[in-house]
Amino acid sequence: MRTDAELRDELYAELHRLRQVVPEITGCVVASTDGLLIADDAQAVVVEGVAALAAACLGVSQRIADSAGHDDFQEVLIRSTGGHVAMYMAGHGAVLVLLAGADANVGRLHHEARRATQVVSRVVATAALTFAQALPEPAQW
Repeated sequence: MRTDAELRDELYAELHRLRQVVPEITGCVVASTDGLLIADDAQAVVVEGVAALAAACLGVSQRIADSAGHDDFQEVLIRSTGGHVAMYMAGHGAVLVLLAGADANVGRLHHEARRATQVVSRVVATAALTFAQALPEPAQW
């Protein structure tokens, strides 16, 4: 079984890799779909707020996709004059949020983020399984 520290290191290594291969990325946030911060590599933002808002945005996006008759929402991109905010589902329990400058190559951003969601999804699922295995057995009545 992998330790929490090993899982955390793998997650941070992936966020660091993203920032290296797409230099226009100014921040990375991994949050639970409930809006709780899991990990971040971002400075100039309130990461807890970004995590909470990303969860809310994903909830609305999923409902829109459902209403349109589409299955399994995957990602959303917000483009503004100051840059981009891209959010990607990472498995069933997490979201990867990337903040990027206005000059970012969105195609490259999507390509690398989609690869990263596989890593984030696996790490978060493994951490949840590790946590569940560490819980004591319920008392028998």
